[in-house]
Amino acid sequence: MIGELGWRSSTALLLHSALIQAVTFLVRPAATYRALELDVPAFALGVLAASYAVFPLLLALPIGSLVDRLGERRLMAVGSAVVLACSAFLLFWGTSVAALIAGTALLGAGQLACVVGQQAVVANNAESTRLDSAFGYLTFAASLGQALGPLAISLVGGASVRPNTQAIFILSVGMSLVLFLATFVVSSRVSRRKRVAKGAQRSKGSAVSLLKTPGVVRALATSATVLAVVDLTVVYLPALGAERGITAATVGLMLAVRAMFSMVSRLGLGRVSRKLGRMRVLVLSLIVSTASLAVAAIPMPVWLLFIVMAFLGLGLGIGQPLTMSWLSAQAPEGQRGRALALRLAGNRVGQVVLPSAIGVVAVGLGAAGVFLASAVAVGGTMLLLRGVSLDD
Repeated sequence: MIGELGWRSSTALLLHSALIQAVTFLVRPAATYRALELDVPAFALGVLAASYAVFPLLLALPIGSLVDRLGERRLMAVGSAVVLACSAFLLFWGTSVAALIAGTALLGAGQLACVVGQQAVVANNAESTRLDSAFGYLTFAASLGQALGPLAISLVGGASVRPNTQAIFILSVGMSLVLFLATFVVSSRVSRRKRVAKGAQRSKGSAVSLLKTPGVVRALATSATVLAVVDLTVVYLPALGAERGITAATVGLMLAVRAMFSMVSRLGLGRVSRKLGRMRVLVLSLIVSTASLAVAAIPMPVWLLFIVMAFLGLGLGIGQPLTMSWLSAQAPEGQRGRALALRLAGNRVGQVVLPSAIGVVAVGLGAAGVFLASAVAVGGTMLLLRGVSLDD
């Protein structure tokens, strides 16, 4: 159970977290495969990856303020409806690069609303000393969804190198419908509490003041880089598999392994971070991620690439919940939605800039070059974190 939420509401929240990620990690690789069917150049895949973040980037901070005023469940319902509409759009009209980019941007907007609502529910229910654990559970459910999405590709794609994308989009419509219905089981108790704290929302603690907190910008940059690299893995691992003749089913399983080991990294995260400190745990995760990305660029047997994806999942799985809990602890009552949205806005900047820049590498070096460039980017964040304390 999460904070003051009952078992029924907590279960619905975790289901919602899993489903939104499952749909996202189902639709985005499917969009990549559809783009490959259209014979788009390699750099266009980077544009496709960046499109997921462009529109949500404009909405992140306004949505953060909106969730603090109106409540999480309403925002989650709107986001779920947008994701459902996106799945239907790609099913019926996703037959051109422009349509794929538009559908991916729509997916990003819906996913943003769902995630901000989910994180605000946790931030406003969990005690400050239990934030790492609470966000660990939430992101554990998200990782479960990230595993289920690629597994669905494996089931639908079979032994073909390029799966039946139409069947994948049909599946995404069904999952999105369940996502929408699950929203209404989440308790609205926290939303009533927020209305009591209405005066605090207009006081100090704006996005500007949060950015002035020592170390915040560098910590946000770390969060943005880690999430952007997760995105690049989703987009370019299928491309890497196509270059090396790896079937779509096998690529789907690799993505599922990465997500499942991210789940493992989040089990007991609160206990580990209390013992070692958030900063030490975060730096260790960045080291593992950097090494895994660099090794993935080297030609190797398929079974060895599975092991590399497992280590990559362990490394990338830690950064997100730790930055969530840290920002939640820093934000005043009634401003946590805004603080978390600030983090998501930073993530979206990374999702626009990093894939677009690294996508240029793919023109000359292919997908393997993207993994090498991603390793450099993640490794560089360790320099940004010098002198920063993420602990309460």
